Amino acid sequence: MAEDLVIIKSESKEQQYQSLLPQIEGLLTGEDDLIANLANVAAALKEQFGWLWIGFYLVKQDELVLGPFQGPVACTRIRKGKGVCGAAWLEAKTFIVPDVEEFPGHIACSSASRSEIVLPLIKDGEVVGVLDADSADLSAFDEVDQEYLTKIIALISL
Repeated sequence: MAEDLVIIKSESKEQQYQSLLPQIEGLLTGEDDLIANLANVAAALKEQFGWLWIGFYLVKQDELVLGPFQGPVACTRIRKGKGVCGAAWLEAKTFIVPDVEEFPGHIACSSASRSEIVLPLIKDGEVVGVLDADSADLSAFDEVDQEYLTKIIALISL
């Protein structure tokens, strides 16, 4: 498959996800390397939505360690329970943060980040990583993002 994406910008956010989802599935089909797949998912989401930052942190021993991402340089390690990513790991649930300044203990990897969504990656009942997206806009993420990002995570063989 050619690794070109068809990017639509004029439709609703839900329609953009609906267009992107089968394309991501096509990128992942037949590839079993986790890092390659995480890299392509991050790139596809960044290209479609233009968020400030999108990427993955993977659990390694007692920390989240930076994995494939798109955007400015990022925090390399995050402890369990620290910031939005660490909270998503600790609680094994999605966090939608409309204003990062309002989140207690937010880790500012980039001062340009205004809102964030973090979803846990779960394998065999354990959090093995998180998908993190940051926007330069307040309230950029909502339940539509949560629904479709959950579907995208489900496509990844962890």
